[in-house]
This record gives sequence, C-alpha cells and structure tokens, in this order.
Amino acid sequence: MLIDHSGPLTRAAVVEDGRLTDLHIDSTERPSRLGEIVLGRVDRIVTALNGAFVDIGGATGLLNNADLRTSAPASRKAARAATTLRTGQAVLVQVKSEPGGGKGPSLTMDVTLPGRFLVMTPFKPGISISRRLAQGDARGRLSQTISEITGGLGGGWIVRGAALGIDSEAVAAEAESLAVAWRGIEARVTSAPPLTLQAGHSAAIRAIIENGGRPISRIVVAERAIRDELVAWGSDLTPLIQVEPEALFDRHDIEGELLRLTDRQVPLPGGGGLVIDRTEALTVVDVNGGERPNPLGTNLDAAAEIARQLRLRNIGGIVIVDFINMASRGDAERVLDALGKATADDPASVNVYGMSKLGLVELTRARRGPPLADHLLAVSRT
Repeated sequence: MLIDHSGPLTRAAVVEDGRLTDLHIDSTERPSRLGEIVLGRVDRIVTALNGAFVDIGGATGLLNNADLRTSAPASRKAARAATTLRTGQAVLVQVKSEPGGGKGPSLTMDVTLPGRFLVMTPFKPGISISRRLAQGDARGRLSQTISEITGGLGGGWIVRGAALGIDSEAVAAEAESLAVAWRGIEARVTSAPPLTLQAGHSAAIRAIIENGGRPISRIVVAERAIRDELVAWGSDLTPLIQVEPEALFDRHDIEGELLRLTDRQVPLPGGGGLVIDRTEALTVVDVNGGERPNPLGTNLDAAAEIARQLRLRNIGGIVIVDFINMASRGDAERVLDALGKATADDPASVNVYGMSKLGLVELTRARRGPPLADHLLAVSRT
C-alpha cells in the first residue's frame, strides 16, 4: 500500500504484483462521508422514491425502504417509510454511498462498525463467517472462538479474512474497541439531530478495511502523521509501515497510472483492448480483439480487466459490456463465470446478469460516490 498526501488530496493505492488494484481518495475540498454514522432528521417522505429524505447536516440523503430497520425483523421486507417514519423524527443512519451523478448520499439504518478483523453489526445479532474463510469443523471452531471473544459485548459480528491466523488477543482487543465505540454512539442518540456521531474512516484506513483478507506486505506512507493515524487505529500495523516523504506516487509510477485511468481506451495484456464510455444513464464497455485471433482468450482477459477498471474508476450503476462473439455457449459461460469471480471481492456490491445472443452482458455496481474522473475534475477546478 502506498499512501500519499499531495495538496488537498490524500490518496491510498493498493499495488499487487506491480499493478494498481485499488484506489481511495480524500480531498480537503470535498471530504468523504462514506461510513459516517449520523443522528439524522427525517425531512420528508417520498412515496414515489420508496423512501425518505433525511437531513444529515450539510446534506440530505435518501433512505430507501430496503434500508429501513424495524423492531420486528420478520416485517422488515414489508417496511415502508410512509408507515414507519414521520417528518421531523430523529433516525440513526449510516452513509453507505457518497453523492455522485447528481444524486445525494444514500443512507441505511443497518449500521456497521468495521475493524480490521471484525465488523460489528449492532442491530443484527449472531456471527457471520464467509464460506471462503472456513468450512466444516474449521468453521465451527472459528465460530466458537469468536463467540467466546465477543460474548457479553452485544450485537452481531462478521469475521473478516484478516482475522485468520491472528492471535485471539488482538481480535479480542478490537472487538472491545468496537463495542466501546458503539456504546459511545448509543449514549448520544438522545441529542438533537442532525448530529454526526462517528466520522467515516480516512482514505488510508479505508484502504486497509476494504483490502479484506489479502495479506499486506508493506505500507509506505508519505508523512509521519499518516503513520501515526494508522498505528493508532491498528497497532499491529507498526512493523509494516515505513515513511518515504517526497513524491511517493511519482517514484512508484502511480501518477502515470492515474492519468491512464482517465483514458477511454485500456489495452489488454494479450492484445486487443477495452473502450469505456460513460453516459448519464449507464457505462458501456466495448471489448476489441484487435489482431488477436482468439475471442475466448481476449474475453477472459477483458473480464479480469473490467473488474479492475470498475473498482479503480469507481464506476457505479448500470454497466453494459459488449464482449466479442464466441462460437459456443460453453465459452460464453466461461466468460460469465470469470467476470463473476473477478468482481466477487469488490467492496461495492456487483451483480452480473446473463449474456445475450449478441454477446452483451448487463451488470450493476453499487454507487459509492462520484466516479474517479469526476472527483479529479472537481479537485482540478479548486
């Protein structure tokens, strides 16, 4: 991980095998509110949008019916803002996506407190363990260990990949820290809204949280202040961090990679390339084979690169991919499977739908804020 501070920007880049895989940006001109926990005030109910607008202080966010939380879990799917909320009511929400594309922030009542090893879910009891982390007896043992660690702390817990192989004392310390933070939030819910109860994490910490269970070999930061922030959040990170001031992104060729992320055309490693065009309604990705005679090979390379570009460019909403036509249905299924696997680790929710006879694939990616190009343009104008 490379974490740089240049002008109004703090940028955290994740590099794997020499390639940029993730990018997180904070700007003092446009501070991120992603993950912020707020005691908001219902501004108005809008049945046409299936939700309510909530004043969160400095912005008004949309709380959809799907993100409502009721006291009766069984009735959750039938919950409606019109019957659950009232104008002027105080409501505890979390920012799940930042403004972008002319839309305000999206909110949820399913508050979560993410850590490096665990995620606390105050309103969802129980322990959740990904099948990719453990199965069978190993899953049961891990669940028992987490139950013993979190017993008496309340709420529910999601076990993150980074917890595997970590000393139980470190996991227990984080669980206690998250529980204390939640108790502090609860103690302030009687205050007058709107009120920020917990700020969202910085770009540096988001990069670590959203890295999931992938091992981190080194964290290079441009300033000691960034190092201190990371160590305060996770003291076990100390031996991984080194400070390298002055033009950190230039020395590691990240600046050049950022410039390439604003191009329409993206070359593929085996030949051919992608053409990415954004419109108001959706993003279109065209796969070109060039002189490469193997459509399947090009499409498989394209699937991996499309997943990478969506993350780096922070593209959300509807995406249409025009793959190269293939000879058999089996090849098409292989490409769909490759695209699904490539997007599986995306921090934003991605749904991949079937392929049409023309080789078109529809997918959706949850919006988490403005696309990278819009963010950089806004900064360049300040």
